[in-house]
Amino acid sequence: MTPDTTPLDGRECRRLLAGLSVGRVVYTLGALPAVQPAQYRLGADGSVLLSAVAGSELVRAVSGALVAFEAGELDAADGTGWSVTVLGRADVTPDVTPDGTATGPTDTVTVRILPELVSGRLL
Repeated sequence: MTPDTTPLDGRECRRLLAGLSVGRVVYTLGALPAVQPAQYRLGADGSVLLSAVAGSELVRAVSGALVAFEAGELDAADGTGWSVTVLGRADVTPDVTPDGTATGPTDTVTVRILPELVSGRLL
C-alpha cells in the first residue's frame, strides 16, 4: 500500500525546516552511503548550516561534495507528518564573525549546504 503524499513548494519547505533544529546529513564515505544526525539552522540565503568538529570524518567527507540533508516530523500514531530534503554542495568554513573573530571553540567549523534542489512532502 502506497501512502498518500502531497508535494510541498520551496517556500513551505523552508518554513518547515526553520521550525526544527535536528535533521540528518547524508553523504558518501568510501563510496558507501552514510547518514548522521546533526543540529542545524537555516542561513538567510536558505542554506543549511551545521556546526562540526574540524578534521572530523563528517567534515573530511562532505567538504566540496554533493550531499543531502533531510528533516521532518512524523506522528507515530497516525502516520501523518512531513519530510523535506535539501540537495546541494557542502563547503566548510571556520566559525568566525564578519570581523574574523572566532565565535566558538577554535576546533569547530561550519558546514554550509547551499541548496540546489529542495523538495518536500506532507504525509
